[in-house]
Amino acid sequence: MLSIRGLQTFYGKICALKGIDMDVNEGEIVTLIGANGAGKSTLMMTIFGSPRAREGSITYEGRDITRLPTHEIARLEIAQSPEGRRIFPRMTVYENLQMGAAINGFAHFDRDLERAFTIFPRLKERAQQRGGTLSGGEQQMLAIARALMSRPRLLLLDEPSLGLAPLIVKQIFDVIRDLNKTEGLTVFLVEQNAFHALKLADRGYVMVNGLITLSGTGKELLSRPEVRAAYLEGGH
Repeated sequence: MLSIRGLQTFYGKICALKGIDMDVNEGEIVTLIGANGAGKSTLMMTIFGSPRAREGSITYEGRDITRLPTHEIARLEIAQSPEGRRIFPRMTVYENLQMGAAINGFAHFDRDLERAFTIFPRLKERAQQRGGTLSGGEQQMLAIARALMSRPRLLLLDEPSLGLAPLIVKQIFDVIRDLNKTEGLTVFLVEQNAFHALKLADRGYVMVNGLITLSGTGKELLSRPEVRAAYLEGGH
């Protein structure tokens, strides 16, 4: 479904991604783990066209999207829940969800709204509340629900557990698993919480300083001593 080859991204003269090769197959949950500053979020944003890749290619369902504008990528049934949530804080929960549905012209708005409220019942209770007044966990639910309102086939999730209490983290990861199992949603997950991410994932990649250094199934990576030392036992 998503194929990345030789991807290089720069910030000015600084090379943030140094030739990335990776694949996300239809129906999979694929996770990318790595330390802060490794380039994980840069990869996620490059897939969506901002920043623009300088070298290499990004192919989605056989179509080269490397040079497409971000708004055109969003219309290809790809949605992103970005790092830091980036909801619209002055808008209500309902209005934020409307923004997600605008991508497909509100074609199935009532049905998709009900689906979002079924997945995250808390959002239904907060429907008329401004996004900026929600708790961190509720804002993360809203960011994911807003992405789902566009009916994506590929969902990009950037650090969904960041700064959340363990109980909320479990709830978020349970939702991701359920969407994948029941609806066949393909998920590419960037995550610092390596244990939860690799337990959830079919396959995973490890990024260090803008390079993919390891790949394998989630189970294989969980058992690798270097992964355990760096990401699961308090290492860096």
